[in-house]
Amino acid sequence: MSWEGQLNKIDDNRWEIPQDESKGMHTNAVIYASEEMLSQIRSDNAPMQAANVACLPGIVGSSMAMPDIHWGYGFPIGGVAAVDENSGSISPGGIGFDINCGVRLIKTDLTLEDLGDKKNQLIDELYKNVPSGLGSKGLTKVRYKELDDILMNGSEWAVENGYGWERDIEVTEEYGHMQEADSTVVSDKARKRGLPQLGSLGSGNHFLEVDLVENVFDDATAKVYGLKQGTLAITVHCGSRGCGHQIATDYLQEMERYIKKNSVSLPDRQLACAPLDSKLGEDYYKAMCCGANYAWANRQMITHWARESFEKVLGDSAENMGMDVVYDVAHNIAKKERHDIDKHHIDVLVHRKGATRAFAPGRSEITLRYRDVGQPVIIPGNMSVGTYVLAGRKGSMEQTFGSTCHGAGRQMSRKAAIDNLKIDSVMEQLQSKDIYLRNGSTDGVLEEAPDAYKDVDQVIEVVCNAGLTAKVAKLTPIGVIKG
Repeated sequence: MSWEGQLNKIDDNRWEIPQDESKGMHTNAVIYASEEMLSQIRSDNAPMQAANVACLPGIVGSSMAMPDIHWGYGFPIGGVAAVDENSGSISPGGIGFDINCGVRLIKTDLTLEDLGDKKNQLIDELYKNVPSGLGSKGLTKVRYKELDDILMNGSEWAVENGYGWERDIEVTEEYGHMQEADSTVVSDKARKRGLPQLGSLGSGNHFLEVDLVENVFDDATAKVYGLKQGTLAITVHCGSRGCGHQIATDYLQEMERYIKKNSVSLPDRQLACAPLDSKLGEDYYKAMCCGANYAWANRQMITHWARESFEKVLGDSAENMGMDVVYDVAHNIAKKERHDIDKHHIDVLVHRKGATRAFAPGRSEITLRYRDVGQPVIIPGNMSVGTYVLAGRKGSMEQTFGSTCHGAGRQMSRKAAIDNLKIDSVMEQLQSKDIYLRNGSTDGVLEEAPDAYKDVDQVIEVVCNAGLTAKVAKLTPIGVIKG
């Protein structure tokens, strides 16, 4: 079903759904896109979801959607919305079921020549050491009583238990640990779902790639990030697995009961929410922080096993191979931040659902190493074209509460991809680019086929032309692991 509502041009990169488009909108909605992207954006009714988000109690500024916008649960994927920290509401639909799904980039000092003829062997070793696929379980047996520490401390737990290096933490968003986590508000069911899955990729759009730094657009910033043209890097995309999914499910059910009992008027029950200053709102935020911490611990453990895989195949230490984390960034999360609105500082909760924080140079939240050049932003495209590394810019602080896109964005549903694409064609496409794929299922590959996604180059052009981010480097895959 396509959306036929008003979409008024602001400039070449922004389009407005005015506040009078739908009953109950407290503000307008702004979609970032080029004109040639509009027909596809209208095709799945996601703009209606962006308009619906403008009805969220306590919303400030505009409801926004990035150029990778597509249909989601409640919020569109690619959605950004800030609410007043005192009078606003928190909505699980504005964060997503995979809490702190995010991307981690690990650099190396290796070249293709250093890899020699061991590429396939390396991907096979990574596939063995980093569990992937539906229901995949981690290699390490974590005891139930340890889970509290993981939910409370995230990456810190992982590093303290030997999964990585202390310096990994300083280049992880929130230092891999949201301080307001409270494991007492996480259900036993969420704990039991997450316990066996720690240290695994999972399925869907999650992946691990070995990439080549093919292009560098900004030499000075790339140098600060530790990226050099012609070297290899590892990109990891995954989240909080069954733990985060169950946290979202538990609190959505409670919030649906809350809005019904309190007659909260919303255009879509999937926007179910609770006031931030209510016990339900506070409990969900604390539980979401636990889910975020689980995800950071998860990616930290995967980093450890990726390093071990390189060491085994190439016969050198991870330290000698320069396998440092560049950055780890969340793109399904809500964060308490201070932003300028109408020349006033205001404390807000920013929902980013399929959207990435992209803070400009100078923000204190950016690790000191990168504060002068802007926060690294890692944007995957698809498994045939790879990933962009961007840097946050001033426009994001002025327009989008410090936010940008999170990927290419789907242009074909998973079911449509399975029904319409052929596995032989997908494999030929990858083989023609000399990309070695290890995958758990045929359907999983079809769901994530390159043709199922928008053109990431178009998405990147929009966010860069709009001044939200700037291009730093482009990574091209040589090997891919999919669930």
